[in-house]
Order: sequence, then structure tokens, then C-alpha cells
Amino acid sequence: MDSITQIVLGAAAGDAVLGKKIGNRAMVWGAIAGTIPDLDVIGNLWMSEIDSLAFHRGISHSFLFSIVGAFLFGWLVHRMYESQFHKPIGMTGWIALSLAAASVFLFIGDLSIVKIVFGLAIGIGGSYLTYKRFNRPAFTRPEASLGDWQWLFFWGLITHPILDTFTAYGTQLFAPFSNYRAAISNISVADPVYTLLFVIPLIIAAFYHRSKPIRKKLVWTGIILSSFYMCFTLYNKFRVNQVMEDTLIAENIEYSRFFTSPSILNNILWSGVAETEDGYYHGQYSLMDKEPKFKLSKFDKNHHYIANASKDDKVLETLRWFSDGYYTIMKRSDGNLQLNDMRYGTFRGEGNSENDFIFNFPIEQNKDGSYKLIKTQGGPPEGTDMGQMAQDLWARIRGI
Repeated sequence: MDSITQIVLGAAAGDAVLGKKIGNRAMVWGAIAGTIPDLDVIGNLWMSEIDSLAFHRGISHSFLFSIVGAFLFGWLVHRMYESQFHKPIGMTGWIALSLAAASVFLFIGDLSIVKIVFGLAIGIGGSYLTYKRFNRPAFTRPEASLGDWQWLFFWGLITHPILDTFTAYGTQLFAPFSNYRAAISNISVADPVYTLLFVIPLIIAAFYHRSKPIRKKLVWTGIILSSFYMCFTLYNKFRVNQVMEDTLIAENIEYSRFFTSPSILNNILWSGVAETEDGYYHGQYSLMDKEPKFKLSKFDKNHHYIANASKDDKVLETLRWFSDGYYTIMKRSDGNLQLNDMRYGTFRGEGNSENDFIFNFPIEQNKDGSYKLIKTQGGPPEGTDMGQMAQDLWARIRGI
């Protein structure tokens, strides 16, 4: 899910494990643990476009990394606090973390003036606040054992990939032993309801001393409420799957499989795609619709465009794996081909334009016949009227 939600989840896990002993520092270290798996985006600095796509939500999101990382990071933090130089070591580490967070912010998506300003604010502001914090005389060693720190990092790390598994993107929980991408797809990558149920009790809890019983109650209130909401999304997934199956039967569509997922920022409007021999039927359904039925449109697979490609072509093989085989091919206006991930569908429904697809991959053929991924494109294209898009989304959520 989005970085803010993962930070909040990590903070809640940290406080639940160690908050009674070390107070708000448990939230801070838990938030760091919840952020670590997503630092795999730093690989974008030296990896190719296709390797970066395969690497994200890979080994850093595995059960193995959570276990090994818990021992390693827990030991490092424990050693830092045990050292007589824990202040300068900690301050250096926090400044480095601030700069790393700024770098991650800058390298996600396209660069802009706004992103540069916010990135510099994160890096410089975080460094300044770290310097001020570590120079306070009250900064003392926390009363936490090595096992305490390792337990905190374990829960901060492992809750991250587990939460990601509930989205549609796919998470390699069993790497490096398997490249299987687990995706339950019952919640959007950004769902404000889930996040707010977590963050509001957590913020209130931070203002109470660690010895106050209400602090623990507030933290667990956030955990329980958000878990109930997650169960609600799973129930919605079950309902939507039934609607999708009934729609396909009613329209006499012979399908081999189908996939459903909620649209961004909500759990009411869902998209669905069903695979047939020569194409895909894709459409949307809102739980507020008067009729329980998906409004489906057909998209040709057009896999013949890459029929002559080598079966071992790295780019095509990776893109097939990433999209779980739900993809169409189209010719772009620049003469290149474009692979469209049909799990995410389209903005407008028609799919006539190369900019209609939410997740797409322009590819270029090399002289030797192999393919090169030009760029991973996700989200609205440049120049999109975001205000109008938000209005259209809200109107569709309310049902037809």
C-alpha cells in the first residue's frame, strides 16, 4: 500500500510491542521498520527499467527478509544504544535516513519543482530536527533488550508485505525460493478509510505517557478498527466476485478466469476483467449501482504482434509475469508496441488510445529482435485534469 499507511502500520506495531518500555521511540522505530521494505526503489538508480519493475516488492518484501532483517536491524539498533557514542552514531543514522527518505520521494514518478521542494524539505528539515533532538540532555538509552528490538523489527517488517498482499500489485512473499506474486486484491493501494482508522488513534496515543493504560488502548483500537475494515473489504470482494460471475453467465461469455480489484481511494467501485480465448472483457461495478451487474467491454488480446518474439525474451517474459498474463498489445502512434496490464483497466472504458490504460508499458524492438522496456507508465497521463477525474470517479462511485 502507500508509504504513509505502511509508516502508520509500522508505528502501531512498534508501539504495541515496545511502547510501554520506551514510549514514542517505539513508534518511530516501528515506522522505520515499516518503511525499510519499500527502500527497494533505490534500485532504480542503477537498475534497468525492467529489472526495477521485477525487483520492487521482491526479496525485501519476503518472509525471509523479515526474519533475517529483524535479527540484523534489531542488533544494530541495540548496539547503537549500548555504545558510548550512541548520540553521534544515532544522529548520523537519522540524518542519513532523512536524506534517503528525500531521495526515495524524488525518485518515485517524474521529477517536478513541487517534488524537488518537498524532497529538499524532507532531507534538510529531517536533518535539522535530528540534530536538535540528539543534542537534548534528556536523550538517554532506552530500557530495551536485544530481544525487544528484534521483536519490534520483526513485526514492523513482516506486517508490511502482509498488508501489500491484500492489494492487486503482487508481493513476492516467498522470494528468493519462488517468484510467485501473492495478490488478494481486496483493497486499493491507497484507501484513506483504512489509513485514518489507524492514524487517528495512533496520533492521540502519542500524547500520552507510556505508563498510561489509555495509550495501549488507543493503539489497539486503531489496530482492531482497521482490521475490521479489512474484513469488510474481503466481504466486498466476495460479493463483487459473485456479481462478476453472474454477469459473465448472463451474457454467455465463455471465460477461463477473471480478476477483480477496487478502484483507487475507495472500496465501493470495483473493476473486473475476464479472459477468453481471443480477448478480455473488462468493466466496472459499484456497490451503489441499481443493478448488480458489471458493464463489460471487449478488448482484443492482439498477442500476434509479439508472436515472433523469442520465448526467452527477458522483457516480454517479465511483463507477462508481472501482469499475471492479463495483458493486451497495441500499436502506439510512435510506431512502437505497448503492453497494457488489463488488471487495472482503463480510465475511460474505450481503450482506443494508448493513454487510456492505467498501467501500461511501451516497448521497443531492438535490431536483434529482442525487446526493450521504454518506461513503466502508471496513473493518469500528463495534462490530465485531476479535478475532473476526481469528479468522474465520485460520480461513478455513487452508482448508475
